[in-house]
Amino acid sequence: MPALNAISIDKLARIFGTPRAPVILDVRSDTDFAADPRLVPGTIRADDRALADLPPLPPGLVLVLCQAGHRRSQGAAAWLRAEGRPAEYLEGGFVAWREAGLPLIRTDHLPPRDGQGRTVWVTRARPKIDRIACPWLIRRFVDPRAVILFVAPAEVSGVAERHEAAPFDIEDVFFSHRGDLCSFDVMLAELGLSVPALDRLAVIVRAADTARLDLAPEAAGLLAVSLGLSRMYADDLEQLEAGMLVYDALYRSARDATGETHNWPTNKSRAE
Repeated sequence: MPALNAISIDKLARIFGTPRAPVILDVRSDTDFAADPRLVPGTIRADDRALADLPPLPPGLVLVLCQAGHRRSQGAAAWLRAEGRPAEYLEGGFVAWREAGLPLIRTDHLPPRDGQGRTVWVTRARPKIDRIACPWLIRRFVDPRAVILFVAPAEVSGVAERHEAAPFDIEDVFFSHRGDLCSFDVMLAELGLSVPALDRLAVIVRAADTARLDLAPEAAGLLAVSLGLSRMYADDLEQLEAGMLVYDALYRSARDATGETHNWPTNKSRAE
């Protein structure tokens, strides 16, 4: 049983990467972070003694983690509760998560944070597959408050330079197609995200994005849905919000329902 106001690593492992995941604040010391600068997926770095200066956070539960689940995270969670925000701490902290072999995000290829602590990413306008899948991955596993910019293809590099953003899914940038791999594959590899469900999802995205529908039976469906969404929405950000639900569903299917089938009729009693 977790301690009072604590969440176990097992519970967090079941909900990270889903819409039910809490806002996660990493309040490790700069020394501890420098020793291992990886992050639990979906984490926002914060100073536990400057919580009043935090920019607005997404609604819902806040989960605080420090190196081992002691004074920094417990004190910060208590402070947030005193301010009226539901908050708990991660039992065992970063060390327990790491020692359990759970996923961690590499930070060496992430763009710098803006004044509100958000990462900024830019890609071509009028997204179809990779340019919805990658922002979904970023917001669910890297930075829940990430800013995604959609601009004309010729302006991606200039906008990236001006706003210190990471360009993706365009030629001659770091997060883009490499050989047979699509941008989603590359992003997973470079962020160090090795999760079986994401590996399965990556095959579906790659198949739909590179016209190799034979790689995964779900690929034709993803392609059809993606093309339909691109025609339903003239606003790229509205399309992204709609597409988030699609990838949430595909991720949960890849994680929890790979062996499940459906047929008709069902629950029909057998004749004597």
